[in-house]
Amino acid sequence: MIDHNLYVFFREYVLEALRQTVPDLPEVLLERVELTPTKDPTHGDMATNAALIIAKAVKRRPQELAQELADYLKKIDGIENAEPAGPGFVNLKISASVFQRLISVILATGEAFGASKIGQGTVVNVEYVSANPTGPMHVGHCRGAVVGDVLANLMTKAGFDVTKEYYINDAGTQVVALAWAAYWRYLQALGQDISAEAFEEKFQPYMASGLQYQGDYLVPVGELLAKEHGETLLEGTDAQPIPAWFDIVRECVLKEMMASIRTDLDALGVHQDVFVSELSILNSGKAESALKLLQDKGLLYTGVLEPPKGKVIEDWEQRPQTLFKSTEYGDDVDRPLRKSDGTATYFANDIGYHYDKVERGAKILIDILGADHGGYVSRMRAAIKALTAQDPVDFEVVLCQIVRVVRNGEVVKMSKRAGTFITLRDLIDEVGKDAVRFTMLTRKSDAQMNFDLEQVIAQTRDNPVFYVQYAHARCRSVLRSAVQAMGADAIKPVALAKQALTTLKSDAELALMRRLGQWPRIVESAALVREPHRIAYYLMEVAADFHALWNAGRDDATLRFIQEEDSSGTMARLALVEATACVIRSAMKILGVEPVEEMR
Repeated sequence: MIDHNLYVFFREYVLEALRQTVPDLPEVLLERVELTPTKDPTHGDMATNAALIIAKAVKRRPQELAQELADYLKKIDGIENAEPAGPGFVNLKISASVFQRLISVILATGEAFGASKIGQGTVVNVEYVSANPTGPMHVGHCRGAVVGDVLANLMTKAGFDVTKEYYINDAGTQVVALAWAAYWRYLQALGQDISAEAFEEKFQPYMASGLQYQGDYLVPVGELLAKEHGETLLEGTDAQPIPAWFDIVRECVLKEMMASIRTDLDALGVHQDVFVSELSILNSGKAESALKLLQDKGLLYTGVLEPPKGKVIEDWEQRPQTLFKSTEYGDDVDRPLRKSDGTATYFANDIGYHYDKVERGAKILIDILGADHGGYVSRMRAAIKALTAQDPVDFEVVLCQIVRVVRNGEVVKMSKRAGTFITLRDLIDEVGKDAVRFTMLTRKSDAQMNFDLEQVIAQTRDNPVFYVQYAHARCRSVLRSAVQAMGADAIKPVALAKQALTTLKSDAELALMRRLGQWPRIVESAALVREPHRIAYYLMEVAADFHALWNAGRDDATLRFIQEEDSSGTMARLALVEATACVIRSAMKILGVEPVEEMR
C-alpha cells in the first residue's frame, strides 16, 4: 500500500539506497536529503539531491554516487527508471501504476487527503488583522487578513495546533483621538451645527491633537450616544486632564467600531478564535511582569540613545531612558522601554502582550504585519529570545506589501482621515468574498500587487479565480452527467475507489495524476515556509492540467470522460475526475473559498 504522500514514500527508498551504498552515514546528514518534483516532466517525476548532500562527507565524486544510487533505485517496485543528472542529482520516473493507485487513495480519503502530522501538534499563535479600531476596515487591512487566515488554515492542515488571534489596540493615543471624534458627532446628533474646524478651536486646550477622524462612519456612533445619554454628556467637558464623559464615549465608540470590524471580517470569511485587548494586558499587569523578568535577567539599564542614523530630527533631545539590551539578541540597537517621564513605550506594551501568548502555551508566534513594520521584527524577536531563553519560543513575522485597487486602469486613492477610502465591505460587495480571498493570494505577500476590480470578475482564463472555479464546475458537470447515465450509486467515491484504473495512462491523464500526487507535499512545504500563496499557485496548476485533459478529449475521442462503449475506461476516468474535484475542494477549504457547482 503506497503512502498518500508519494514524496515521503519514495524518499524512504532513497535513504535506503544511501545506507546500502554508503553505510554508517550520520542521521544529521540524511535529514538534508530531499525528494522534489522535477522542473521539467521530460526529465522524470521526482529528483533527489542525495548524492550531492553526502559526496563531500564521504570524499567521493557526486556523479559516481548518483550513478550507484540510480542503479539501486531502478530495482524498486514503482520506480520505472532512475538516471543521474547534472552535478549529482538523480531523476526518478515513477510507474503509472503508482499514480493510478493514488487516485484510489484520494477517493478513499476524501477532502482530508493532503493532511499531515508534520506539525506534531505544536501550539501556534497566528495574530493577524489587529487593525486599530478607529474606523471600518479598508482594503489596506484585507491582504493581511486573508494571508493570516489562510496561513492558519494551512498550518492546521499540516498538523499544528493553531489559534487565530486579533489584538485590539485600544490603549493608545489614537483611541483618545477617536473618542474626541465621536464626541464631535455626538454634539452634531444633539443638533449643534458645529464644524470640524469649530470643534477643534473650541476643544483645542483639551485635545492632544486636531480632529483626526472626520469620516461619516462615526455619525451613527454620535446618534447612539445621543439616544442613550441625551444631553448628560455635555457636562464636565472642562474637567482636566480627562473630561468626565471620556470613558463613556470611549467605551461606546470602541464597542461599535469592533462590532463593525467583526461584521466585516465575517463577510470576508475570517473568524478568529481570540480577541485580546491591549488595555486588558496593561490593566492585568502582564506588561510590567514581562519587563520585571527582563530586569531580573539584567537586561535593562538607563541610557541615552543616539538620534536615528540617516535622519535629521531638529527637535531631537538626548535624554535618559530605560533601555533593553536587545543587541545581545541580534538587534542592531538597544530599544527604549520607558520614556523619560517613566511611562511605558508601545514596544514595552507589545512585549507584555507577546509574553502573554507564550504564557498561554504558544511555541511559535506568527505576526502578520504590513511591510512598514519591517523594523519591528528584530526587536521583538530579541525580546522573545530573552524572555524564553530556558524554553525557546519562535517568533516569526510575515510581511504584507500594500495593495493598490485599480478601477478602469486607474489607481483608486484612499484617505482614512477624510473617510474617503474603499472599505473592505465595499470590495466584498462589488466582487464577492471568494474573489477577494483568492486574488489576495495570487502573489507572494511581500510583493506589491494591483487589485483590478474588472479583472477579478472577468470570465476568462487570465482570471485565476474563474479558471480554478471553472475546473471544479467542469468536474461536477461531468459527474452529474454520469449520474444520469449510470445512477448515483455507481459514481460515489467509495464505488469509484474500487475501480480498476489501469486505463489511465495517456500523457494528459498522467500529468493530472502527477499533479494531484503533489498535494500532500505542497501542504507540508507551504506550511513550513509560511507561504500560503503556494496553495493558490497549486490550484492554478491543477486547473491547467484538468482543462488540458478536457481539451484533449475534443481532439481524441478515446480521452472523453464518458463513453458508452467503454464502461471500464469510463469508470476509471470518472474516478480521476472525482479525485480532481476532491483535491480542488481540499485546497479551496484552506483558502476559505467556496467551490462552485456550475458556472452561470
